[in-house]
Amino acid sequence: MTFDYAPAPESRSVVDIAPSYGLFIDGEFAPAADGKVFKTVSPSSEETLSEVAQANSDDVDRAVKAARKAFGRWSALPGAERAKYLFRIARIIQERSRELAVLETLDNGKPIRESRDADLPLVAAHFFYYAGWADKLDHAGFGPNPRPLGVAGQVIPWNFPLLMLAWKIAPALATGNTVVLKPAETTPLSALFFADICRQAGLPKGVVNILTGDGSTGAALVAHPDVDKVAFTGSTAVGKAIARTVAGTDKKVTLELGGKAANIVFDDAPIDQAVEGIVNGIFFNQGQVCCAGSRLLVQESVQDELLDALKRRMRTLRVGDPLDKNTDIGAINSAEQLARITALADAGEAEGAERWAPACELPSSGYWFAPTLFTGVTQAHRIAREEIFGPVLSVLTFRTPEEAVAKANNTPYGLSAGIWTEKGSRSLWMASRLRAGVIWSNTFNKFDPASPFGGFKESGYGREGGRHGLEAYLDV
Repeated sequence: MTFDYAPAPESRSVVDIAPSYGLFIDGEFAPAADGKVFKTVSPSSEETLSEVAQANSDDVDRAVKAARKAFGRWSALPGAERAKYLFRIARIIQERSRELAVLETLDNGKPIRESRDADLPLVAAHFFYYAGWADKLDHAGFGPNPRPLGVAGQVIPWNFPLLMLAWKIAPALATGNTVVLKPAETTPLSALFFADICRQAGLPKGVVNILTGDGSTGAALVAHPDVDKVAFTGSTAVGKAIARTVAGTDKKVTLELGGKAANIVFDDAPIDQAVEGIVNGIFFNQGQVCCAGSRLLVQESVQDELLDALKRRMRTLRVGDPLDKNTDIGAINSAEQLARITALADAGEAEGAERWAPACELPSSGYWFAPTLFTGVTQAHRIAREEIFGPVLSVLTFRTPEEAVAKANNTPYGLSAGIWTEKGSRSLWMASRLRAGVIWSNTFNKFDPASPFGGFKESGYGREGGRHGLEAYLDV
C-alpha cells in the first residue's frame, strides 16, 4: 500500500507585495532618476509580482554619495553600538521569517521548505554571528585597531537572494563600512523587504542602500570611483569582467564564482547515506547552487548498486508548486536559465551520454526541469566540464583514489567537493589533494556562519563567512 501526499500549500496571505517599488537610497524609497521600471515574475507561475525601479548611473552615484556621507558617523560608532543594530536586524528577520520565506519562494521558485528551513535560519545566523564580532575586531588576528575600507559595492545573484545579502551586508556593517547593494534582476523583492527591515531596526540613513536593476546597474556600481570595496557572487564570466574593471584601481575585491564540484563515493561508503548526500548536493535549490555536486565520481565496484539506489530515491522526489510543503524540487529561476539547462542536457545526450529522469508530470505554466541523471559520461563531455546550474547530474567512475583526485581536479573550477568513505585517513588524504575551497566529508551543502567559504581557480578569490570574512572589509 502506498500513500499519496495531500497538498499542503503555505499561505501567500502572510506577505503583502506592493504593486511597485522604488530604489532605497539614504533611508528612503525613491523612483529611478529616469523613471524606468521592470517587472519581477514568479518563475513557478509566470505571474508578475511587482514593478521595480531600474537604477542607472545617476542613481548609483546618488547611492554611493549617501553611503559615503553615512560612513563617517557609522564607522566612528563603537563596535558594541554597531552590534546592537545587527542584533536588532537579526531578531526582526527571525520575527518576519515566515513572511520572508514565502516572499523568497514566490520570487525565486525554490521550495518553501528550503526557504523556511535552510535560507532564513542562516540569514539570521549570519547577522547574529557578525554582531558578535563588531566589538572584537582587535582580536580577529588582523592587528590592533583594524579600520574599515569605506563604501562597499555589493552585487548578489538570484539563487539565494536573501542569504547572499546577509553574507555580504553583515560583515560589512560589523566592520564599520557602509553598503550599496544590487540584487539580481530576477529576484529583487527580498532585498527591498530587507530595506524595510533596516528602517524598522532604526539603522542610520545611508548605511545600507539597495539599487535594483540589470547588469548595467551592477557594472556602474563596480566602476564607480568612490567605491572602496567590491564583493560579487555570480558567474565566472561576469567575475572576470569585474576583475578587468577594477584592475589598476585600489579597490579591494572578493569574487565567489562558478563551480563544477565532484561528489566522490568510495566502495566503503554507506550507500543510503551517500545517496541522500548526492540528492542534496545536486537537487537542492534545483541544482542552482555554485557549489552543487554536479559531478558524481563513483568507484567502479559499487557503481551499479549506487545508481540503483539513487534512481529509486529520485523517483520519490516531488516536483511542483514551490509553496507546497511537500515539494522537493521547485521552479527554475527564469526562462533564460531553463534554456541554458535544456541546451546543455541536450548536448550531453547528443555527445553520447545516457540520459535518465524519473517519470514526473511538470506543471503547464512556469519554468520546470525534471531531475536528470547522465551515465556513460567522460571528461570530454560538455556536461562534465561546463557549469549547468540546474538539476542535472553527470556520473563518472574511478578505480583508485589517485584517479579520483585527477578527475576531480580536472576542471577550471575549484569551489567545493564531497568525499564519502568510512576511512578518516582516506578523507584527509583526499582533502589535502583536492583543489577546492570547501570540502565536505560524508555530507554535502552544510553551511555555518563561523565557517569560511570560497574557491580556487575560476571559482574566485577571497573568503566569506567566519573570521576570514572580516578581512575583506578591513584595511589590513
